[in-house]
Amino acid sequence: MTVNVWSPAISKADGPLYLAIADALSVDIASGRLPGGFRLPPQRTLADQLGIDFTTVSRAYAEARKRGLVEGRVGQGTYVRMRRPSNSPSTVTGIVDMSMNLPPRFDDPELAAKMWDGIAELQAGDGLGLLMRYQEAGGTLRDRAAGAMWLAPRLGDIGPGRLMVCPGAQGALLALLGALAAPGETICAEALTYPGLLAVAEHLRIGVTGVAMDEEGLIPEAFEDVCRKRAPKLLCCTPTLHNPTTTTLSQVRREQIVAIARQHNVLIVEDDAYGALPVNPVATFAALAPEITYHIAGLAKCLAPALRVAYVVVPQERTAAHLAGAIRATAGMASPLTASLATRWIETGVAQSVLAAIRSETRQRQAIASQLLPSSLVQANAEGFHVWLKLPSGWSRSDFAARLRSAGIGVVTSDAFSVSGPAPEAVRLGLGAAPNQASLAASLGTVTDLLVQQSAVSSMVV
Repeated sequence: MTVNVWSPAISKADGPLYLAIADALSVDIASGRLPGGFRLPPQRTLADQLGIDFTTVSRAYAEARKRGLVEGRVGQGTYVRMRRPSNSPSTVTGIVDMSMNLPPRFDDPELAAKMWDGIAELQAGDGLGLLMRYQEAGGTLRDRAAGAMWLAPRLGDIGPGRLMVCPGAQGALLALLGALAAPGETICAEALTYPGLLAVAEHLRIGVTGVAMDEEGLIPEAFEDVCRKRAPKLLCCTPTLHNPTTTTLSQVRREQIVAIARQHNVLIVEDDAYGALPVNPVATFAALAPEITYHIAGLAKCLAPALRVAYVVVPQERTAAHLAGAIRATAGMASPLTASLATRWIETGVAQSVLAAIRSETRQRQAIASQLLPSSLVQANAEGFHVWLKLPSGWSRSDFAARLRSAGIGVVTSDAFSVSGPAPEAVRLGLGAAPNQASLAASLGTVTDLLVQQSAVSSMVV
């Protein structure tokens, strides 16, 4: 339903008012309430209407222009920008596959150009050398130093000696589990955990025991119970923006888990795939207990999946050589080309700019999801780009996923994440795969429409 006069619903609790106005504008455009060509209220009129100063509204409109949401027409005012037609089916229909958990694509041509400039700069330097020689397992000193620089805000001064460069987070998991646990031994993980971990454990013939969770994440008492009964070698967990439930463990729980792990001689493998996304992160396990923690920080979720680069921080420098041997045995090395590109982005500040752009786009997409999906069924975090959707009575996860699939929307059911026992009736939605916010809003609208139907009513009987 479109509107005749636009007035954003904002509050001071939403952060800076100019950003809140721009975010509200983005949501209303994506949802279809404000069509292309819609004339926005004059800045002074909107300022009087909201009871705020003119400068704030002026900044909000400038931010909206920067995002490509609106355009100014001399002597006429500010209008919602018309969307260009595209031949892409996903753009035309607004339907996307939300089964992949990708960082959202931001709209900043200048920043994208800087990312590509990094490749040209590598070519102008020792480009042929990157292509025509092997490098040591674990990365060059320069690449490891760049990784330490990237992780310093979360881990402190770790130095390059404790850091290894791996071929992606999955490659890091394979190397670590192969080095730290033997076939037939047991590790533990959250009751709902990253499917890639389960795949590696199965490949290595390592048993996985699930640790119970609640609305705040992994339960320390449940971890202690597993330690007493099963004596696991490792705890593998994603404490920040957990996949799939989106929970972030509090520092209190992290400290409790550290104490239990120390008491029972359990090592911690901290999969910090989303750790760079929060602006004010909780202290990592690697910072709280560096002597027992192996920290994995992939770049796929915070910079670019195509890099296939992950940094692994080990407890001591002497354990780095052991991990280097495992990397050499499983993958040989991380790609020198993409590792060098990541290093250049970090050294020049491009990586920080990309992270900021992903954070901003993520925030806007979560605002769309918050408006369109029923809050009673959704578990989400504004700094993460996936949501955990708990299905209402009358829907099974398999039926719901099948109905969405017939509409062209892919989701991941809880079965993929379940370590053991019955999986909950829930699905994960990735908000980053949509090429733009309008496409995301259309897809989420389809999801919401389906939620209000009963499975029996929505299914076709033949």
